[in-house]
Amino acid sequence: MNGQYDTIVIGVFAVCLIVWLFIGLRSWMNRPIPVSLAELQLNENIQDSPALSLLEANGYDVISGKMKVPLAFETDDSVLYSRLFIDYVAEREDARYLVKTSRRRQPIELSGPAIRDRFLPYLLLYPGCEGLLYVDLEDSDIIVIRLMDYQEDVYDGEDMD
Repeated sequence: MNGQYDTIVIGVFAVCLIVWLFIGLRSWMNRPIPVSLAELQLNENIQDSPALSLLEANGYDVISGKMKVPLAFETDDSVLYSRLFIDYVAEREDARYLVKTSRRRQPIELSGPAIRDRFLPYLLLYPGCEGLLYVDLEDSDIIVIRLMDYQEDVYDGEDMD
């Protein structure tokens, strides 16, 4: 009789293990594949500009020129099209960065909401990149923008808009 209970326990354990593996495999298969910069089609045509000189002077190796990323959005009864522009893709110490340069007509305010509204699409579009480099040509400065993991003790909730 004791041997029969051992067989039942091992059988229940085996069934639980098989169900657990099946559920884990199914969720793994349905998980979206993150887009990485390795899959990004780089533009070999790199045009000379003051931003390029500033990046190279600060130790960045520019590996791609201006790129257009097409986007399509499906609404109730139509498809809407748009695009995002990336000025450069740069590398430094095996880390890749998307690069946006400053525009006189679109000055940037260094605040949380302004950074979110202006650069969050780029940071979410290619999660494999280390961050985004904002090249301020007027101040000859490079600002590194990275998307941080949310931590409850960092955000106090008073910055709502």
